[in-house]
Amino acid sequence: MIAIDKTTSIKSALIWVIMLTCSLTLCLAMMVSTLQDVKLQRSKLIAQLQGYASIIAFNARDSLLKDDADIEDNRLKSFKAVTMLHNVHIYKLMPGTAELSFFASYNRDGIGPFPVQFARIEQFSKPYVSDNHIELIRPIMLDEQIIGYVYVRANQDELSSYIQTRVLLDIFIALIALGSAYFISSKLQQRFTTPIETLLNLVQKVAKEKDYRIRAPVAPIKEYNMLSRAFNTMLDRIEQQISKLQQAEQENRQLTLSLEQKIEQRTDALKTSNQELLNTLATLHQYQNQIVETEKMASLGQMVAGVAHEVNTPIGLGVTASTLMQDKLTDIQKAFDEKKLTSSQLAKFLAESKENLGIIYRNMERAASLISSFKRVAVDQSNDNRRQFNMLQLINEVLLSLRPNLKKTRHQLVVNCPPELELDSKPGPINQILINLIMNSLIHAFEHTEQGTMTISVLVKNNNCTLSYTDNGTGVPENIKKRIFDPFVTTKRGEGGSGLGLHLVYNLVTQALNGKILLESTLGQGVSIKIDFPVIVIRHAA
Repeated sequence: MIAIDKTTSIKSALIWVIMLTCSLTLCLAMMVSTLQDVKLQRSKLIAQLQGYASIIAFNARDSLLKDDADIEDNRLKSFKAVTMLHNVHIYKLMPGTAELSFFASYNRDGIGPFPVQFARIEQFSKPYVSDNHIELIRPIMLDEQIIGYVYVRANQDELSSYIQTRVLLDIFIALIALGSAYFISSKLQQRFTTPIETLLNLVQKVAKEKDYRIRAPVAPIKEYNMLSRAFNTMLDRIEQQISKLQQAEQENRQLTLSLEQKIEQRTDALKTSNQELLNTLATLHQYQNQIVETEKMASLGQMVAGVAHEVNTPIGLGVTASTLMQDKLTDIQKAFDEKKLTSSQLAKFLAESKENLGIIYRNMERAASLISSFKRVAVDQSNDNRRQFNMLQLINEVLLSLRPNLKKTRHQLVVNCPPELELDSKPGPINQILINLIMNSLIHAFEHTEQGTMTISVLVKNNNCTLSYTDNGTGVPENIKKRIFDPFVTTKRGEGGSGLGLHLVYNLVTQALNGKILLESTLGQGVSIKIDFPVIVIRHAA
């Protein structure tokens, strides 16, 4: 189908369609006719040339037997009247050998001798057509034996002249046909487009003057006449509709006045309600922030209680060892005052003192390490400042602060983190994220599991840290998976669960760390949480 541009007129489109259709039809018909005619003429030319070659072969048989080339040369000169023949060769097949020898030839005047074609006997056994010549070879037979060959080379000038004449005639006929088609299409388009132009002028007049009383005249063509009647019907309905609209506008003006008054009243009431809603929303955000901060402090308080319990053990052992050492010192002092101190008593006292001092030192050092670790965790949780830190050391400090909670269970926690990984980031949010994830697993995931496994993996690539946390607990129910990071979403509703743990984790990841968090879980198969956030990797000089 011919694609016609939207802005093309029917007049030009009709002419172009008819002209193009006629042109394509004529070209195709003439091309097929010319090709068939050329093919037929070439076949006739080849058949004629084959006839000449057969005649020459028949006449040359006696000359070859008598080995008289002069007779054959004179005989070949009789083909001067055949203008298409340029060169004729007669080759003799030597008896007892398969070799060919030149016997006689004919070359048309003005056409030089042509090389012998011994090597192309097989190729020219069928007519060979080149750009301007036809070549063929026919065997000379005697008692069904080949005694020689006839080579004929003819030009195609007559065929080329015929083709040229045929093409010029086709072009002349095509021009006459196209001129006739253009004349007919012009008359046809005038008959079809005149009513359309009349109707178009009428439409423009109606659009410009807004006078819907105008009616389209009767058209001489049936389809256009139907279009005119439809257009007149449309004008009738528009005229009626305008009358109804004028009445409706009058009624609308009256209704508009009353509606404006009602809208003003409703707007005032809506403004008051919106202000109250905004105040309530601000209060709700304030309460939510307070609850989140309370959740942070509760987490920190829980960690303080655990660390205090851990610190009490080494301090208690140190107090016991120091008390025992004080008692031994009193006994030695008494024996020394009474001059009853023996060397064995003194040696035993020194050995026991050394052992007790070692116990006191080790436990005090352990208590100091716990307090230092707790201090770093607490300081990190209380601010969001960036600093340089060792990632594995940070994880171990968090686990140390949670050891009282972990010691009560048989759960295992596996850490996969390069020991030399030094980062520049915010350790505080990372601390809080790890604490909340581990406590969430202890409280929810392993509620009905005696021995579970939690895994923390850290991978850094191109200044992007991927923190992966998995457990093999109960997983997350489908009905809350999509809302798991929303505030107050919990499976422990009414049992002490606030529903703010993972909401706090989400805020820390997206706001404090400027990262992304993704949770995947299947009920009964645990959870997998992937956290990505930008960092700066610290590389020490070798």
